[in-house]
Amino acid sequence: MPLTEDAEIKALLEETRTIAMIGASDRPDRPSYGVMAFLQSQGYRVIPVNPMAAGQEILGETVYAALKDIPDKIDMVDIFRNSAAAGPITDEAIAIKAPVVWMQLGVRNDDAARRAEAAGITVVMNRCPKIEFGRLCGELSWSGINSGIISSKRQRPLR
Repeated sequence: MPLTEDAEIKALLEETRTIAMIGASDRPDRPSYGVMAFLQSQGYRVIPVNPMAAGQEILGETVYAALKDIPDKIDMVDIFRNSAAAGPITDEAIAIKAPVVWMQLGVRNDDAARRAEAAGITVVMNRCPKIEFGRLCGELSWSGINSGIISSKRQRPLR
């Protein structure tokens, strides 16, 4: 079953350090660009994957054509593509033994999720790590205002 419990998603975000973002764009008006910039600002390393921009840089990171081309260890594969494309991308994530596959808002592929889970991979679907970070980690952003976690009590910082 894909992760849905807040505590599990928060723990996943706390454990993650390096994210491969499939479908990253170099255009500031694209959602993937904003999410990548936000995640970097929170201390994550985000490696962009986009075959059309391979070899270029997005937000200071080299763009790779495919997951298998990334020389570094990946903690999470963040899929910024449609639900149909999530299937083959999940298969690539299985091949590189990525511990987490995260499908963005509006992206859901139950068959791919079953394959990933059978391979021991944690799956999150139809959620955005930027929004979940804001909601679960006390970030005062448009997505964290009504989270119910804002308090006058000091919280342990995520990073």
